Amino acid sequence: MTLLFVVLQLFDPVIIREQLESKTYDLRLRLKNFVRQTPPAKDIVIVAIDDKSIEDIGRWPWGRDVMADLINKISAATPKVIGIDILFTERESPETDNKLAEAIRKAGNVVLATAFDVPQGRKVLALPKDVPDFLWDSAFMEVRSQKGIKWKDFAVRAEKVKASLPEFSTVATLGHVYTMPDMDGSQRWEILSLSYGEDCYPQLALQIARIALGIPVKDMILYGGVGIGLGTGFIRTDLWGRGGINYQGKEHSFPYISASDIIRGRGAAETLKGKIVLVGTSALATYDQKVTPFSANMPGVEKNANVVENVLLNNFIGKSPGVMELAVIILTGIFLGLTLPKLKAVASAFIAAGFILLYIAACCYLLIYQNLWANLLYPVTNMFGIFTIITVTKFFHEEKKSKEIRQMFSSYVSPKIVKELIENPDKAGLGGERRVVTILFSDVIGFTSLSERRQPEEVVTLLNEYLKEMADIIFRWDGTLDKFVGDEIMAIWGAPVDQPDHAELALRCALDMSAKLDKLQNIWKGKGSEILDVGIGINTGEVIIGNIGAPGKKMDYTAIGDHVNLAARVEKLTRQYGTRILITENTFKYVEPMIAKGLFGHLEFRGRECAKVKGKEKEVKIFELKGVK
Repeated sequence: MTLLFVVLQLFDPVIIREQLESKTYDLRLRLKNFVRQTPPAKDIVIVAIDDKSIEDIGRWPWGRDVMADLINKISAATPKVIGIDILFTERESPETDNKLAEAIRKAGNVVLATAFDVPQGRKVLALPKDVPDFLWDSAFMEVRSQKGIKWKDFAVRAEKVKASLPEFSTVATLGHVYTMPDMDGSQRWEILSLSYGEDCYPQLALQIARIALGIPVKDMILYGGVGIGLGTGFIRTDLWGRGGINYQGKEHSFPYISASDIIRGRGAAETLKGKIVLVGTSALATYDQKVTPFSANMPGVEKNANVVENVLLNNFIGKSPGVMELAVIILTGIFLGLTLPKLKAVASAFIAAGFILLYIAACCYLLIYQNLWANLLYPVTNMFGIFTIITVTKFFHEEKKSKEIRQMFSSYVSPKIVKELIENPDKAGLGGERRVVTILFSDVIGFTSLSERRQPEEVVTLLNEYLKEMADIIFRWDGTLDKFVGDEIMAIWGAPVDQPDHAELALRCALDMSAKLDKLQNIWKGKGSEILDVGIGINTGEVIIGNIGAPGKKMDYTAIGDHVNLAARVEKLTRQYGTRILITENTFKYVEPMIAKGLFGHLEFRGRECAKVKGKEKEVKIFELKGVK
């Protein structure tokens, strides 16, 4: 998975970047606006041809004489620069056209919008036959290429230009208004320079800001694919000559003045003194609304106001080159891939969530405080994907293991122990291990002769009744019911889960079994049935324990070893000594410290002499467990 996201980060497919990653960018940009909102530049004012103006002056487009009057009145207020985000490409009448041309000339600081037609794809464009001088006058006078950067392969190239009429364009500065929205229609980038013929042309807002800063056009230098030198400053761009627009927020983040108020002389013009004035349409009927990360209806003129401010403050949003993202993808991929399989689900979730939240916080910090857009989608999806795959894989693996444990141990141990094994499957030790345990053997005395005296059905019924009661008691004392061998029972304490008090549990279980047998004997006596009696032998020691049998055929969880055999031999001695429960010295040593501390004083032991046990050269000291004091 990590390799997949490394490839995606390297190639950064447009459809993912502009349809998915950009949405996370929009959220971060809104967070930036909330956390660190800066007031808009006080010297930028929008003169809007709004619904009020159209209702007052008349339907749009207005006559050239009206526009001339508007420019004259704005100019009379002595603003720094007047940017007009309107095209005047068609002739009206010589008289009105001349009025507008004279107003632009007289103002002396007007920047006009110029439209360029950029074809789809990267087709080879023929050089334009004739570039008018007024257009060339607004081009970058100096373009420099940086070694190793083939910026011309990426530059936005236009094949046609549609400027305002020559009489307007020759007395104004020109700036292009070509835009390239992302696939979702949102305007996140501004193309600060585009190529037409052999020259490159600055964007409208860039020209407005240059004039407002008093920088001559000769001091505006294009460094292809790197940025734009503007006087002593430098505005960084990407290979396409773009800068990420650092929006102030929704529409009307900048001060607006209705154009009709200026035309009618309603006291608005004096507020334009020394300001950067942008003139454009904001009425919905003029269809110049842009989709931005903040709004679906921002007037194009306000979008340009944001770009002007970005140039003035040099705070465009830059795009991370991707090195950081690649490092995060690779390093977190390796770390999580190696760490999460060893952890439980909750711990895995905390670690994965911690890494994800930490990276999201880092991306937010970079955008809010460094104006840097780092890809969030690929590293976060990689981390989440690794966590999900490992968790799901572990779930099915653990579910399978739980099922195996449940099938294997449900008939051996109590539900409590089964639950503990499922929660901690490593405790099961199925592969085989050495462990100190306490083993209990119980056998019905005289069972062979009983089988000969009674009908098989009666024997089975009686034996099943006895074995069920004994098994319930073993489970009650958290024992492992190793096996039934006819009338014989083998039980273990201390495995498959650790039980530090395994010897005590076995002794208490033996007493409980004996007490239950007394009750059963009374019941059988009342029914006139055969009365069973048993011998119980208990020993403690190290055994080999695990899943033993024929793999693929039949496997049983059981214990083997000398101490298992000793427990069985001691059980046989109960006939010889005429007692029900015998334990070895090994088991007694485990409970002796408790007896000395008074923690086990309610049990009564009687020391027996050392007994000769089959299979043992040395005699074994045994104790009789009598019962509760």
